[in-house]
Amino acid sequence: MDNRKAILFSAPSGSGKTTIIRQILEQFDCFEFSISATSRNPREGEVDGRDYYFLSPEDFDSRVEKDQFLEWEEVYQGTCYGTLKSEIDRIWNNGHVIIFDVDVNGGKNIKKYFGDDALALFVMPPSVEELERRLRGRGTESEESIMKRLGRSALELNESVHFDKTIINDDLDRAVKETADSIKKYLGL
Repeated sequence: MDNRKAILFSAPSGSGKTTIIRQILEQFDCFEFSISATSRNPREGEVDGRDYYFLSPEDFDSRVEKDQFLEWEEVYQGTCYGTLKSEIDRIWNNGHVIIFDVDVNGGKNIKKYFGDDALALFVMPPSVEELERRLRGRGTESEESIMKRLGRSALELNESVHFDKTIINDDLDRAVKETADSIKKYLGL
């Protein structure tokens, strides 16, 4: 198997992509998770270098100017997220296939960069109502933040056509199995 491949997951916030990714990482030992960089502050329990690389806005901007990002975006006003090129090198040097967990625009950009060397998966919630229920159930977001995420999600749901496969996450076990089967087929496992 050529380890210079990538599997990327994108979805509106609250679709369950991170839950699916965690289960996929347990099933395959050839993968390593790409840690994104962000200019936001850590949430309670988040650890720098595990959940994100937490950068100051100034450091983030400096790295953008030095072309150190594969892709980046100001997802919400004043809050940037991106994929450092050094993460790709780190993972490939470890002999692993990269797993990306990125927003929808980041997913489209990474797919464009990697082409056929990436399998782009879009995780779709069963409904907008379920998406809202999941976001509220997290208990980590303000009402304003939930409304921003829902507004963005409405636009992102139309972007699934830019991905190789859409996984509808209405039943977690089924969604994980469908995801694993798609990855096995893509990697020839």
